[in-house]
Order: sequence, then structure tokens, then C-alpha cells
Amino acid sequence: MELENIMANTLLLKARQAGLSKKSGRSKKWREILKLPPVSLCGDLRCSIEKDFSSLCDKQPIGRLLFRQFCDTKPALKRCIEFLDAVAEYEVTIEEEQREFGLAILNKFFKEKSEVPLPQIPSAVVKTCKWNLKQNSSPKNVFQECAGIVYTYLSEKPFEEYQNSPYFCRFLQWKWLERQPVTKKTFRHYRVLGKGGFGEVCACQVRATGKMYACKKLEKKRIKKRKSETMALNEKRILEKLHSRFVVSLAYTYETKDALCLVLTIMNGGDLKYHIYNLGNPGFEEPRAVFYAAELCCGLEDLQRERIVYRDLKPENILLDDHGHIRISDLGLALEVPEGEMVRGRVGTVGYMSPEIINNERYSFSPDWWGLGCLLYEMIEGHSPFKKYKEKVSREELERRVKNETEEYSEKFSEDAKSICSMLLIKDPRHRLGCQNDGGGAAVVKQHPVFKDINFSRLEANMLDPPFYPDPQAIYCKDILDIGQFSVVKGVNLDSSDETFYAQFATGCVTIPWQNEMIESGCFKDINENEDEGDLPAYKKEKMCPSILRPKRNFFCRLFRRGVKTYFIKSKLLWLGFCLG
Repeated sequence: MELENIMANTLLLKARQAGLSKKSGRSKKWREILKLPPVSLCGDLRCSIEKDFSSLCDKQPIGRLLFRQFCDTKPALKRCIEFLDAVAEYEVTIEEEQREFGLAILNKFFKEKSEVPLPQIPSAVVKTCKWNLKQNSSPKNVFQECAGIVYTYLSEKPFEEYQNSPYFCRFLQWKWLERQPVTKKTFRHYRVLGKGGFGEVCACQVRATGKMYACKKLEKKRIKKRKSETMALNEKRILEKLHSRFVVSLAYTYETKDALCLVLTIMNGGDLKYHIYNLGNPGFEEPRAVFYAAELCCGLEDLQRERIVYRDLKPENILLDDHGHIRISDLGLALEVPEGEMVRGRVGTVGYMSPEIINNERYSFSPDWWGLGCLLYEMIEGHSPFKKYKEKVSREELERRVKNETEEYSEKFSEDAKSICSMLLIKDPRHRLGCQNDGGGAAVVKQHPVFKDINFSRLEANMLDPPFYPDPQAIYCKDILDIGQFSVVKGVNLDSSDETFYAQFATGCVTIPWQNEMIESGCFKDINENEDEGDLPAYKKEKMCPSILRPKRNFFCRLFRRGVKTYFIKSKLLWLGFCLG
């Protein structure tokens, strides 16, 4: 049995290492799997696709890349892109260097006799930028109005020209590929990582790209028995619309005969519960706990921007990635809060539920700020605020403590850490940090002195180093034999009436994560460089940039490549024969 666990871990580690390489994890048939269609097949897609500049040229990664390649062919548009990139870089520059960098932007892009000027930006706006840079101690959003003018300019005539270019044709080809069916055969499957509410969670790898994911299986019969179709579909739809660096991403959904599958960001670093209690003395040093709390604050801000209350913050739902950054996972209890309204629901995990949830009162986002307080307290102290580690307490007693008792603080807490925890754990949500009626939310929480050393702009841009880096050779989860198996669901039959629900759930690729995967794996670059130029209209071939067309290779080049390949095959065979002999 121990051998079975060792083999499962070895296979997973090998797949993970292959996934880090841009090519070694790919299937031998990856080009066949990712073969782009002829442009002639994309006519219907061209007519039906929404012509929204923000979506097609900014939010969608492949669309953004191809629009930028198009702009590179025109000096005036290239200048606009360079300006927007400079402004983005300015926003994440450390405060001590921001003013100097801002003045450099003004000098580069707003010189009087520039060979390639930016679109007409009123001189008054430029003067305001200069004044703010010279007067303000921490000049934020100085170039916001200028960037808005340039962005609007790109969304008009340049966007129309882009739609008539071969770059947009290539975008349509990738969109066609993105919309192809997804099945179990799209992936290789590896060991079980844990259990969800409706089935196992296992590691998987996309055959075409080699990218690793976690596959969360929802057993169809278990869903039907618990009448949880709405809950499952709700989690899928929330994950599908949410794109945050601090929340796990949904990349694919598909179905098998027995299960519905969510293919999510794989988090190889394990969950916070494992790290709090299994690696040395319980708890973290305060700087590490504060760093994770800052990332959680950003995650909650992204959720609340979409009007989503999470309702289940606890250590086992917070996962670490390969680099030590955290993401919120398991959105099964998350709920969208209608604008201007409040919701009710007695859900969550005992010991982490806020007083208003326990009392079945109406709320909006207040339970999540309570949850952040519980989590930060537990990371520092080594146990939750109202229950000691491994203490056996009844549900009723724990709920009584949450409603009536005040948490105790040890010498592990600095004054700032004690302050923010006590403000987040205020019983009355009207007075809790982040919940006041001024609508401050995350912005108010971020201003607390405990985060004085956190540059949130750089944190959100993934530019701060985490305090802990997971061991790439470690498997931060239970042995496969220690993960309990689900019992067989009896007395439930699946029939044609369930097909509508399955069709709504299993919709294939999710646009932004899928396009990111194609780019990060190198497949986008490799396919574009080698795509058969015969698929493009003849009049467009001359205008196509070298990065899209296949580079021409002469006879000797092809002969040499075959010769080298043959030489290496023969060498491997000779070496194998020597070893076996």
C-alpha cells in the first residue's frame, strides 16, 4: 500500500516538472489537437462575436496580444501602446521612485515636436499632470485622464482597422479552437489530492499544452440526491465570471458518465491548515500571517467588486501555489448579493461563522470580514479565536462563545495585529472594520497600520515576494490511502430530465484562463509561427508580420533537421542495446 502512494506521488511530481517546461509536458499529437481552422470556417464567428473593444483587445489575452501586434505595424498606434504600458508601470513603481518615473514619462511622450505624437490630449490635462507630480508627496493616478483619452482613441478607428486585418482573422481562428468540445480525454489524470463535498479532487494535465490543473468532480447521483443542482451551477457561474489573482480560476467544465467536472487552478503548496498545524509549532510569525491577510484582503475585494459574499473563510479553503502566494478556493457557499439588497442564510463552518449568520440575520459582505479576522487570529495564535487546538466543543457551546465572549490575545500579537483582529471581530456588523456605511470596504481595511509595509499596488501586480516558498519536490496533501472514499449513492436514477442541467454546467473552455494557458505554455507562439500560410487570403500574406507566418525553410535545412533527428534516435537505440547487453 505504501508503494502505491510512492508511485502515485512520483507520477504526479514527474508531471508537475514536465508542466513547468513549455514543451516536455505536451502530447506528441499536440499540433493535431490545436490545429487552427481555415479562416473560411470563421465567417459565422466573425458575424456573431460581440464587437466590444474592452473584451476583444484588452481583457482576452490572445486578443490583447494580437491587437498589440497589429499596433506594432503602425508607429502612431505603437506609440499609444508604449504610453499605456509606461502608465501601468508607473502605477506599480515604489513610491520613492514614482515622481522621477512620472516626469520621465512626461518628457518622453509630451515633448513639443515629437516625431510620433500621441492623440490630441488637451494641454490643460498635461499641465495638471505636471503640477500633481511636482506637488504631491505620493502622486497616484496622475496619468488616469491621459490614459483614458488614449484608450478611447484606440477603441475607435484603430479598432475598426484591426477588425479588417489578418491579426483579427487569426484571433477568430483561436476563438474557434477555444469553442471546441472538452471531454475527459482532453486531460491526463493523476492521484487524488483530497475530497470535495460531492466527490474527489484529483490532479490532471492538459494533453495539448502540458499545463497542470486540479479536477474537482461532482458526482451526478450525489448532486441529485441532495437536490444541489442550483448550488453546483451557482459555483460554476461565479467561478466563470471571476478572474482574480487571489481566487482559484475555472479553466474548463465537462462531464463524464458519472460526474460533472470543474477544472481549476492547481495549488501545489497545500492549504493553510496544513501549514499552521503540521510544520513546527502551530501558527506563523506575524509578518507571514500579515502577508497572507493582505492577499486575502485583495481576494475579498475582487469578490465584492462582483458583489459576491464568500461565507466560508477558513484555513483549509486557503491554498498556496508553487511560489507561496495564496488563493481562495471552494466557492460552493458563495452567493451573489443583488445591488442595494441583503441576503440571509445560515451557512458556513462552525467556529468561523459570524454572529449575524448564527442569528440568521440579513447581511451583505460583513461575514467575510469577520472570517478574515478569525483567519488572521488563527495564523498568529495557532488556534481559532473561540476554540483551542484539538479542543472538543459542542456546536451549541461554540456558537455561544462566538456570540457572547471576547477573544483573548497573547504576547504573539503586536499592537497593530491585535487592533485589526479586534476590529474585524466586532460582534455588531454595523461597527465592524470594512462594514461601515461609508462603503469603504477593502479600501478601509487596507489602510490599517498592520499593512504599513505592504505596497498593495505591487502585491496586486504579483511583484512582492512571499515569505514562504513551498518545496517543489513535496506533496502537501494526505497520502492517498488516508483520503476517505465516498460511499456508493443508492436509490437515485439519472434520466433525460437531468440533461438540461448537465448542458448548462458542462460548457467547455473558459475564455481568459484558456487563452492564458495557450500563451504561457508557448503553444500560441509555436502555432502562429508554424501555421500554414495557405489558410490566409493571398492579398493578406504580404502584409502579415513574420511572427504570424511560418518561416520558410529550404531543402538543406529540412534535410539537416531530419538527419539530426535520425542521429539521435540511432544513438538512443545503441545506448539502450549496450545497457541491456
